[in-house]
Amino acid sequence: MTDTIYDMGLGQTEANYIPITPISFMARTAHVYPDRTAVVYGDVRRSWAETYDRCRRFASALVKRGYGRGDTVSIFATNIPEMYEAHFAVPMSGAVLNAINTRLDAEAVAFILNHAETKVLIVDPELSEVAAQAVKMTGRDDILVLDILDPQFEGGARIGTLSYDDVLAEGDADFMWVPPQSEWDAISLNYTSGTTGNPKGVVYHYRGAHLNALSNIVMWEMGNAPVYLWTLPMFHCNGWCFPWTIAAAAGTAVCLRAVREEPIFELMKTEKVTNFCGASVVLAMLVHAPEDLKKGLQAGIKVLTGGAPPPAIIIEKMEALGFEVTHGYGLTETYGAAVICAWHDEWDVRSTSERAELKARQGVRNLAAEGLMVADPETLAPVPWDGETMGEIFMRGNNIMKGYLKNPSATEKAFRGGWFASGDIGVMHPDGYVQLKDRSKDIIISGGENISSVEVEDVLFKHPEIMEAAVVARPHEKWGETPCAFVTLKAGATVTEAEVIAYCRQYMAHFKAPKTVIFGPLPKTSTGKVQKFMLREQARALDLQG
Repeated sequence: MTDTIYDMGLGQTEANYIPITPISFMARTAHVYPDRTAVVYGDVRRSWAETYDRCRRFASALVKRGYGRGDTVSIFATNIPEMYEAHFAVPMSGAVLNAINTRLDAEAVAFILNHAETKVLIVDPELSEVAAQAVKMTGRDDILVLDILDPQFEGGARIGTLSYDDVLAEGDADFMWVPPQSEWDAISLNYTSGTTGNPKGVVYHYRGAHLNALSNIVMWEMGNAPVYLWTLPMFHCNGWCFPWTIAAAAGTAVCLRAVREEPIFELMKTEKVTNFCGASVVLAMLVHAPEDLKKGLQAGIKVLTGGAPPPAIIIEKMEALGFEVTHGYGLTETYGAAVICAWHDEWDVRSTSERAELKARQGVRNLAAEGLMVADPETLAPVPWDGETMGEIFMRGNNIMKGYLKNPSATEKAFRGGWFASGDIGVMHPDGYVQLKDRSKDIIISGGENISSVEVEDVLFKHPEIMEAAVVARPHEKWGETPCAFVTLKAGATVTEAEVIAYCRQYMAHFKAPKTVIFGPLPKTSTGKVQKFMLREQARALDLQG
């Protein structure tokens, strides 16, 4: 490439080019708003100056102990202040943060610790038993285990020789952290759910984390000083990058150890919460909560929902309570929500149900993304924008992972023709908005016809006596597969299988309606997604005639 007049003598210097990092957000906010509340957790209230001080001290201590670029620091914790601080302190040291799913068993945690070559493990007392088993199962004695001392939690045991606070005390508050050598350096490592075999380690880079964190503010119209309630696990895609977003917006992180309806509603009122994120199961929990908990709730709290597609009826009921719902979509590989259902003012005049249907769509790419399409998975030819033709959802941009750790074959499979293949099936509407229809493995093929399990679930959620629903394929002797619905009823409901099937047949083509209905609780992951692989196993266990 030949230099132009704009390249000659105009090079990168320390004055005009610094690798971008989301860690700089905290440095700025601590300087501009040192006394503004950064973290709330029970009786703990820390300012941005105090939080920045703690992060620098912990980073300094890690460096003094010899940890740095390329080393993995894992944390196994709920949404408590130490988990929030780790999102800044670990990268400040140059190390890579690995936040571990709190719902995993010891065997899965041990696999992650070995696969990630973890050097330091920070442990929440609530998870100490599983962590102790996992460390033992690694067969290693070189992992530095640090216990979090949480006076607000009763129980747990010390499993390390040092505490988080002990190491914190070793550090210097004036530690001069530096930006990464490259924006392409790894900032964090997140593992997929691993429902079929070992989980894959998804590597995030600084550039993606920085841009996605800023995109959250703009796309969700968060403004300055949002009060964010941590209902979304911080271990899940680094909390969709919101630890860094909150720092950039000079907001307040309201920590929450357990996602239960009582403390959620209480904190919303007492802390004047403005924003929170959560899977559709969290929204359903709030919708069905006792009425006395909802009294006095302020209107206008913004909720960003993702994970399993939320049924339109749940969005409608949330908005009836005064919440402002925005729908996002993404994967671990896309730093969380890379697609967002951007709202149009002209939609305000639509009916309540029409607005809910529009919001149930996944939407358009966010500011950090560069491309979004629905295409044929083999040819990558885009499907017609007709809202009906299904294809695979593909994405590209700075908020796509570096790749899978130590797994070049899986990385190569994920990247095709300059695009990231999501494995999700969707349609493109005439206005350019994507709508998710299924995971590729969840599409039900009955008599040669494709049935979207999401479409059937949307109808089921509209039934007044149904609280939760999931639909999978059940093998059938004649049709190959038929829809099998797993349903959780509201307390005291007595709906029968025949009544559920008849209800569905009123609102969709008869071949799409469930042929089987099974009642009971649904198995879920820690992020609220229904574990459909378990339901598919149950459906396959039924006789083939059905």
